[in-house]
Amino acid sequence: MIAAIDKSSVSFDEFIKWYPENSYELKRGVITEMPKPRGKHSRLAGDLSYELGKIIRDSRQPYFIPKECIIKLSGNTGYEPDIIVLDETMIGNEPRWERESIITLSKSIKLVVEVVSTNWRDDYLIKLADYEALGIQEYWIIDYLGMGGRRYIGYPKQPTFTVCSLVEGEYELQQFVISLL
Repeated sequence: MIAAIDKSSVSFDEFIKWYPENSYELKRGVITEMPKPRGKHSRLAGDLSYELGKIIRDSRQPYFIPKECIIKLSGNTGYEPDIIVLDETMIGNEPRWERESIITLSKSIKLVVEVVSTNWRDDYLIKLADYEALGIQEYWIIDYLGMGGRRYIGYPKQPTFTVCSLVEGEYELQQFVISLL
């Protein structure tokens, strides 16, 4: 049973202590229920995680993909991305990694991937800005259903893969139309 908590304003540490097995994120002090990936979303994230892991191993890079972790951002915000690639050489500098699987330093993160679902605004607006502010070098937005707003993926809406690369503190975006079988 999950203990009740006042959800109006919560510190990051209170959130972690309360954090249930279900999927939740903390957005500016407010606990937000996130739908668990299902069906195509879950398969796409799993397949991409597998392929990235294979590339990492084949290239002998000191990176790994954890099953789960939370990125702590400023303003009492914590996200659990669909996929995250971490730098094995930097993880020892993470004060909360071993105990809680929490990442606080951008240098530990090589890549964050979000697969878009019905809360597409989070991925294109909020998370993009938060990941950019933290200094995460690369952020991918996989919009396999073409759900994002027209200003983000164009018109007509199509499945889109957006690569956000940090250049001088700001993301530069490259977009690709994708087709999934």
